Amino acid sequence: MTLSTVTGAPPAGDTTGRPKAPRPRTAGVSGGPKRPWLAHLILMPTALVFAAPLVWMTLTAFMPDTDINRYPPRLWPSHFTLDGFVRIFTEDNYPRWLANTVIVSAVALAGHLVLCSLAGYGFARLRFRGRTLTFALVMATVMVPTQVLMIPTFLMFRNLGLIDTLGAAFVPWLASAFGVFLMRQFFLSLPRELEEAATIDGCSRLGVFFRIVLPLARPALATLTVFTLLGAWNDLIWPLIAISSEDTYTIQMGLATFAGARHTEWSALMAGNLVATLPLVLVFLVAQRHFVATMSFSGLK
Repeated sequence: MTLSTVTGAPPAGDTTGRPKAPRPRTAGVSGGPKRPWLAHLILMPTALVFAAPLVWMTLTAFMPDTDINRYPPRLWPSHFTLDGFVRIFTEDNYPRWLANTVIVSAVALAGHLVLCSLAGYGFARLRFRGRTLTFALVMATVMVPTQVLMIPTFLMFRNLGLIDTLGAAFVPWLASAFGVFLMRQFFLSLPRELEEAATIDGCSRLGVFFRIVLPLARPALATLTVFTLLGAWNDLIWPLIAISSEDTYTIQMGLATFAGARHTEWSALMAGNLVATLPLVLVFLVAQRHFVATMSFSGLK
């Protein structure tokens, strides 16, 4: 034991007698300062790998058939052409397929935003008998494979007279268990005091929902919009089963007809894929800033 320990005097060099605060540890490599450029050094090549198929599809859409069919393939077109775009908009029913897909996606999006938000708010705020059991049953449907439900759904739609109509394409997308779960988790993160203050001012339950809750739920609604559009716009398996008329094809079904067993119209196929991909890319770019807020509030990882 030292003299300072026995007498209680401060150690040498410390004139205040107060214990020294621990030095803060800095995050980074080997305890050093932060280096964000290391993360960027890894993320940039990864982003290029994921962007390579989109770049290749774009270049192929503007390539002439001679460049596409040659071996070895050209990475850059000898000259740019719009033959693929002219072909899909003049020789095929591509505009009709695109319009059908827009209708299906718009109805699916409206159904998801209205029904999932109402159901999610009900499970988050309303107290009724069997609420926990009902929500558990709704979430249990996520574990049921889609392939198991195709035949019963087809028989039900056939009895309703929806087979080979656009209704067969958008009715399954009117609501989903994932959308209900996402909106419920977001509503649970909102403070109840805002709703109680509106109720004291004389606002009804629906008024609280539409005037107070929904404006605060814009990040969750934007995230649900992106997921719904991705699913409804790119859906192919169920329309192949429920739709047989070419005038009722969606855009994914129409693009599948461009690929044959012995011949594939690559320029038209890539041009159609590019036109079909651009709306989704634009929607994601507009709504991407809401993703982080939604995932943090809803508890999703």
